[in-house]
Amino acid sequence: MELAITFEGRHLATLVAANDEVRLSYSVAWQAAPDHFPISLRMPVDGSTYKGDIVLLWLMNLLPEGDPLRAMTRVVGATADDVLGLIARTGTDLAGALSIGLDTPGGTPDYREITGSDALERIISDLPARPFLVDEEGVSMSLAGAQDKLPVAKLGDAIGVPMHGAPSTHILKPDNPRLLGSVQNEALCMVLARRAGLLTAPVTTGLAGQRSYLLVTRYDREGEPGAVRRIHQEDFCQSLGRPPVAKYEYNGTGTRGPSIADFFATVRAHMTAREITQLLDAVIFNIAIGNVDSHAKNYSVLLTHQANRFAPLYDLMSGLGWANITQNHAQAIGGQRRGRHIYARHWQRMAEASGLSPKATVRRVEAVTARLLRELPRASEEVAAMPAGPGLMLKVFEREIAQRIGEVRAHAQEPGDEEYGAPGNDDADQIDATTYHG
Repeated sequence: MELAITFEGRHLATLVAANDEVRLSYSVAWQAAPDHFPISLRMPVDGSTYKGDIVLLWLMNLLPEGDPLRAMTRVVGATADDVLGLIARTGTDLAGALSIGLDTPGGTPDYREITGSDALERIISDLPARPFLVDEEGVSMSLAGAQDKLPVAKLGDAIGVPMHGAPSTHILKPDNPRLLGSVQNEALCMVLARRAGLLTAPVTTGLAGQRSYLLVTRYDREGEPGAVRRIHQEDFCQSLGRPPVAKYEYNGTGTRGPSIADFFATVRAHMTAREITQLLDAVIFNIAIGNVDSHAKNYSVLLTHQANRFAPLYDLMSGLGWANITQNHAQAIGGQRRGRHIYARHWQRMAEASGLSPKATVRRVEAVTARLLRELPRASEEVAAMPAGPGLMLKVFEREIAQRIGEVRAHAQEPGDEEYGAPGNDDADQIDATTYHG
């Protein structure tokens, strides 16, 4: 099989699968282009031919996981390990700037408007069986993750489905029937991050019949439908060459996944001091709100010809407010995974392992948590005024998050007891983070 990788109609690279090996080669024209950028930090534009795991792992991270992946394979008649076959069917609109496929999509790029709330509700209800509308004529798109979602375009007050290679502009994330108030939870976390000064993708909420949804503006797109440009990006699993299953530091596979120190090493090697501070603020924020699902695929880098930049935060949800959700974070802080047991010495250990100043890191925890406590009530009011309203759980989430922020802030000024130093796993029988979010 041979697949073309394109950017805005330009041939960027070629994927070839032969003799049980996948190879990727940049085109001569792309290597000579003054505006070229790499497909991945691990695959610079230097004339090399990349092969094996370095290519396959990058491709795997473009596909969904869990139930959406299983449903996709059933619909297209492929197996989960047929990565190229799945990409060939769904690779026209992906995370980042690239399109991957057998040939140029047929038809003129356009958008099919979803007419009416009932039609949108039906699409949302069908997503578990038809992820990304995979069997619909003219539709070819995919996103990573284990939860249902749909790339869409905002057409004024309406929502449209990208057709024949048109780029999406937003990601629609339906409510989770198993977790009451999931839309308000994620909206609150996203708005709080923005109000506290963290670079965050804009969001709003919406209603479709009996369903609610979060609408996230894609940070890897710019412009309006008809003149949308894609911006390239990759997540930290791709940057670090890890499979999706290893997105958690402690993941049950027998191989430890990326650590916080690995995240900082990536940023330090490819970005600037500004991005190091942005990553530190993001790590502090996720601990402070109880976002136990802040794994390696929820941090990304924007890749351009001029520079690499830390991407806006785009997938934030608190694990607080619901029973039976694990409280083990995706990555440990100085050896501790339980947010309410992270003390000054854990932040200091993390800082030392990550090449940061321990004292400055603790001061940063205090500064960020102070901003969060100040902005949380106003963030809650902002979410309540969105189209989906406050629901039944918004005040519960606000209360639980405020309590955790206060704990993290207070504990950052205390050394803590040594008994809480080891990575916790005392709730292994509870629902894992992927189950509630992914």
